[in-house]
Amino acid sequence: MKRLTIAASIASVAVIAAVTAIIADGLNDRTGPADVAVVLGSKVMPDGTPSPRLKARLDRGVELYRDNRVAFVLVSGGTGKEGFSEGLVMRDYTVAQGVPRDRVIMDEFGNTTRATAENAARMMQARGLTTAIAVSQYFHITRTRMALNDAGIGQAGSAHARIYELRDLYSIAREIPGVITYWLGSR
Repeated sequence: MKRLTIAASIASVAVIAAVTAIIADGLNDRTGPADVAVVLGSKVMPDGTPSPRLKARLDRGVELYRDNRVAFVLVSGGTGKEGFSEGLVMRDYTVAQGVPRDRVIMDEFGNTTRATAENAARMMQARGLTTAIAVSQYFHITRTRMALNDAGIGQAGSAHARIYELRDLYSIAREIPGVITYWLGSR
């Protein structure tokens, strides 16, 4: 029984440490100059507009462009169950916010974090771009930066979307095995 208590205590401390690290990393923006803001997709509403989470991500990417932190905004997302291309919705929203269309790079096949990173790396390389700032929810930043680095994108900075929801608790818990899997896969 004593071993079980010790094991449970160690596991609890490990989970608390992981959660703390993921949150701290995600909230610590690194917005030094970069070539591209890579904005990861999220749900599109049934009426074809960005969900609040997606809008917050896009607004952060637009902000980085307006502040001259990046020269391009790369939007990446697949087609969700609502039937809309996240990439297309994201591009149109970004352009409507004042980013010139020729400064928006669209990826319609970023169905996962890894796919977004690989697609972004390919699209950036084709344009001679090498550095990026990952834009997503704070709890998703660590894994996104890992994926971008694994795909060969240098200086993967980060900027978290400014939206916080109760469901973030679930998302944070889900990120722990995701980060571990990425970490193990890149070793």
